[in-house]
Amino acid sequence: MKSFSTENYVSTQELESIVGTAGICRWQDTEQFWQERVEKAVAPDTKIDCTVYPNTQEELAAVIAWAQQNRCAVLPCGSCSKLDWGGLVKLDSDPPQPPLTRGEEDVVKVGLLKGNLRVSPDAAGLVAVSTSRLNRLVQHAVGDLTVTAEAGMKFADLQEILAAAGQFLPIDPAYPQEATLGGIVGTADAGSLRHRYRGVRDLLLGITFVRSDGKIAVAGGRVVKNVAGYDLMKLFTGAYGTLGVISQVTFRVYPLPESSGTVVLTGEINALSQTAQILLSSALTPSAVDLLSPELVAKLGLGKGTGLIVRFQSIAESVKQQSARLLEVGEKLGLQGSSCCENDEHQLWQRLPETMWDSGTKSAIICKIGIRPSEAVTAINELPVQDAWIHAGSGLGVLRFENATAQTLLQVRRGCEAKGGFLTVLAAPTDIKQQLDVWGYTGSAIALMQRIKQQFDPENLLSPHRFISGI
Repeated sequence: MKSFSTENYVSTQELESIVGTAGICRWQDTEQFWQERVEKAVAPDTKIDCTVYPNTQEELAAVIAWAQQNRCAVLPCGSCSKLDWGGLVKLDSDPPQPPLTRGEEDVVKVGLLKGNLRVSPDAAGLVAVSTSRLNRLVQHAVGDLTVTAEAGMKFADLQEILAAAGQFLPIDPAYPQEATLGGIVGTADAGSLRHRYRGVRDLLLGITFVRSDGKIAVAGGRVVKNVAGYDLMKLFTGAYGTLGVISQVTFRVYPLPESSGTVVLTGEINALSQTAQILLSSALTPSAVDLLSPELVAKLGLGKGTGLIVRFQSIAESVKQQSARLLEVGEKLGLQGSSCCENDEHQLWQRLPETMWDSGTKSAIICKIGIRPSEAVTAINELPVQDAWIHAGSGLGVLRFENATAQTLLQVRRGCEAKGGFLTVLAAPTDIKQQLDVWGYTGSAIALMQRIKQQFDPENLLSPHRFISGI
């Protein structure tokens, strides 16, 4: 692999004319916490020359145009809270590799498939481009239940603005205090509320983004009913910054619920599975239905055994009645049940993501999984998992390992695939990511994804190698 440094490759003079000297931070001057976050996202010996902070959408476009003209790769980011999710960004071009098999022999140092992508092996360096200063509210149409904001606005700041008008964006992203709107879209990070409100791509009404050639493009609009143009919102959601740099987003928002309450059920897996099936086929309207592994239940102090936590949000009387009905079903099946509201409920839904997403342990591995919803309870107890948090309605979830080998991850991946699903390694030590394909996808859509990447970023300069198959 190649090593890049500011003094050898990237000249910041032109960049300074775009964003000013205050808009550029050389790597050697970067704060340690930022360096640590970036280093987790790139392959060993691949260095960031500098971080560029555009102040406006026009400056962002000019920076990306400069990068394309100078054949400089770009790592788009916001606050870097999820920058280490996915593959390791790198600039070298390994020769194409055959598709991976599913055996233990997969645990080798592998190169990702290039397909027809035209990788730029002679890129002049790698710069991070942060949207953190593009953090302004553009428009909040209270009556239309829509909001438009720049991509660098933090999720917590947007929620505070919406709350003043009695509204909210129904997403539960990782690191909600730090996560930016662009990063949430780029990683399709919805959380537990997707059970009722669906995923990020279903809430996203429009985007503005900068293409790899520096041109500004717009898709969708600022109204709920909009059929103009191609549905690029779905394409950019979960693309990990590989197709363009998002600069503005428009979301559908909802009224804040009057009341909220959560039912906690713990006990034997067959009874939990039956309770979940009854709940999901009933007329009850929960906002979140999550399964927790026994280890996670114990960490949260919720009892013993596998757990099911169900959140209801509506008018106070409805929350009370629905909670009572679910508790009755659980108790008839022999489960231990309790309900919490107000401060206790708030603390529960705060501790749960903090426990799962904690990045303080360097050896921690965090994976996203998907399985058939009907298999969720058995998967938690059959697979060699530690902390597991699965959304019962969709089968999507998060696994956390404090220590695990590549062989263990492959074993869990095979178990997920046997249950109609997948496993993607989001965050992990660099040596683990180098031993396996973090995405694990070898399906028939690879060629299509490569053609899309070729159209949007023909020189593979945006987050190279971060996505599936070296995209």
